[in-house]
Amino acid sequence: MAGIVFALAAWQAVLLCLLFAVMYVGSLYVWTATVTKDRDHPDTIKRRFISVGIISLVVPPMLWVFSEYQDSDQAHGLLSWLGIRFWGFLPALFVPLILTMVLFMGPLALHYIDGVFRLYLEPRYWTNSLSNLIWIRNHIVAPFSEEFIFRACMLPILVPAFGPGSSIFLCPLFFGVAHFHHMIEKIIQGQQEVLEAFKQSVFQLFYTTIFGAYSAFLFLRTGHLMAPVIAHAFCNHMGFPAFNEVMGYQKPTRTRLVTFFVAGMLLWIVLLYPMTSPWLYANDVYSV
Repeated sequence: MAGIVFALAAWQAVLLCLLFAVMYVGSLYVWTATVTKDRDHPDTIKRRFISVGIISLVVPPMLWVFSEYQDSDQAHGLLSWLGIRFWGFLPALFVPLILTMVLFMGPLALHYIDGVFRLYLEPRYWTNSLSNLIWIRNHIVAPFSEEFIFRACMLPILVPAFGPGSSIFLCPLFFGVAHFHHMIEKIIQGQQEVLEAFKQSVFQLFYTTIFGAYSAFLFLRTGHLMAPVIAHAFCNHMGFPAFNEVMGYQKPTRTRLVTFFVAGMLLWIVLLYPMTSPWLYANDVYSV
C-alpha cells in the first residue's frame, strides 16, 4: 500500500506540535479588534473564524512536508492520517456521541427535571441558535478547528514518536495549555483580577486536559475526525456538570439525580472500549 508515514524524533514531534498550538492561539490575536473588544463581540468572533480557517488550511501542508513516502501496510494518505475517511463515517458520527451522552447521563437527567429538554423541541430555538455567532462558535467552529489542529494534525506525528498510549495523554497538554490565552484576555480587558483569572484558568486547564485525553482516545480508536468533533460540540453545549445544583434538590429527587450521575460514569467505563472498537469504524490507520 503506497502512502505516507511520519518518522520524526520525539523532540521534533513535540516542537512541531508546539508550533501548531502557537500558530492557532496566535492567529486569534492578529486582529486589533480581538484585543480591544470582548471575545463575544461579533467583530471578534468573525475575525477569529477567518483566523482559524486560515490556520486549518496552512497546517496540513506543513504536516505533509515532514512526512515520508513509503510503499507499506503502515502507509496511508494524508487525509486518512487526518481522520477524513469515507469508511466508518456514519458510525463515527453517532456512536461516540451516544457514548458521551451516557457519560453525561446525570447532567441530562438534570436538564430533563429543569425542563431544558422542552427547548430542544422548539423550532425557534434552532433557528435562533443557527443565527447566533456565539452558538456557532461554541458548537461548530471551535469544536472542528480545535479537534482538527490539536488532534488530527498532532496525533499523526506524536503516535509514531511516543506510541498511542503516551500520545493520548501528551496531546491534551498542548490543548490545555493553549486555553491559558483566556486568562491573558480577561486580565488585559479588566474583566478579572490576576489571581482570580489564574485560578479559573488552572481549573480550565484541568478539565480541558481530561477532555483532550478522551478526545484523543476517540480519534485514535475510530480513526475519524468527526468522532471527537461531535463529542466536543456536545460537551461544549452541556458545560461542566452542575454538581452543586444537584445538592439543591430535596430527596428523593436528589437521590435519583445522584444515581444517574454514578450510573452514567459506570456505564461509560463499561461501554468505552466496545463502543470505540476500531472494526466498527473500519479503522486501519491507527492501532490502539
